[in-house]
Amino acid sequence: MPASQETNASRILRCVIIGVGGVIGPSHIKALKQMPEAELVAVADIDAARAQARAQEIGCPWYTDHRAMLAEHKPDVAVITTPHPFHAPLAVDAFAFGAHVLVEKPLAVHVGAADQMIQAADQAGRLLVVNFQQRFRPVIERAKALMESGAIGPIVRTLCIEPWYRPSAYYRAAGWRGTWRGEGGAVLMNQGPHPLDLFCYLAGPPARVTGWIRTRYHAIEAEDTAQAMVEYPNGAPGYLAMSTAETGLTRRLEIVGENGALELAGDQLTVTRLTPDMPEHMATATGMFEAPAAQVETITLPGDGGGHLAVYRDLYRAIVEGGRPRCDGRDGAMSLELANAIILSSFEERTVRLPLDRAAYVALLADLQAGKRRIRE
Repeated sequence: MPASQETNASRILRCVIIGVGGVIGPSHIKALKQMPEAELVAVADIDAARAQARAQEIGCPWYTDHRAMLAEHKPDVAVITTPHPFHAPLAVDAFAFGAHVLVEKPLAVHVGAADQMIQAADQAGRLLVVNFQQRFRPVIERAKALMESGAIGPIVRTLCIEPWYRPSAYYRAAGWRGTWRGEGGAVLMNQGPHPLDLFCYLAGPPARVTGWIRTRYHAIEAEDTAQAMVEYPNGAPGYLAMSTAETGLTRRLEIVGENGALELAGDQLTVTRLTPDMPEHMATATGMFEAPAAQVETITLPGDGGGHLAVYRDLYRAIVEGGRPRCDGRDGAMSLELANAIILSSFEERTVRLPLDRAAYVALLADLQAGKRRIRE
């Protein structure tokens, strides 16, 4: 039965977690415990000791074979919190057993795998939801509402600066970090998914991408620094930069439009409104150095909007009442496609167009994982 046709009689969602032994598992367990409409009926992890320990905390059965768990419990929702190289096959399995899927970010290692997940969800008539909980932050909700209302008008320029400093100890603590096999990248695939998602969520996906990735400071095989110039369908330019080898400044996102601008920095949103709008002023102003009148409002909206719990409540609403969740698979794939595009552009030293050439990226990733290609010094 498609999710939109489920009835309000489905009051209690029976949930399982696949990959419960990871560091993000407790956040999902905590959120589910706060949901009277959800019940965590079983957990699975390939590490038997971790699975058993978490199951004892919860008071539920545990498995090392996720298929056995899915077959025995037939859950309404399968939550996937494994490393992202395993997301696609696990999601396909869950859909085959009739479950909706909530998957941690990033959706997959490459956008071709995300396509497979989306197709499997469509064929099963089930929801694929990505855990981009930052979309529920009050400051993001306000920015999204302003964008949808047309408050700043068509995009003129964007800027996204994301320093996510990590010392070398961070990479030494887990051998899979910063590797092509373990993560499919580094800063773009680990720290980057949330800011890339908000970049696309608020401004929309770009049409063309020219990217550069480098390994500047850390002893890792993938990138610790990434930057890109993007172009939107209307010809507007944008720039983004992210790094685990930079600190000292606040992360920020700017979206400039014909009617005004938004600037996001932490929990602070600065809104600029122009009178008249820029195209009208440009055409009618008589002074050579005149500028439109600018009204500036600074809004502080603290809080995480409910974090993981908000994601589960949104999922429950979508399943029981129908409608689209805040971040479904197609939405969740935007940031992954952009990350893949930056990497492909860097290695091929050219501008790439979106939709991304899936086959070209899969071939590049295979070479990187086999050690046949390396980031240019």
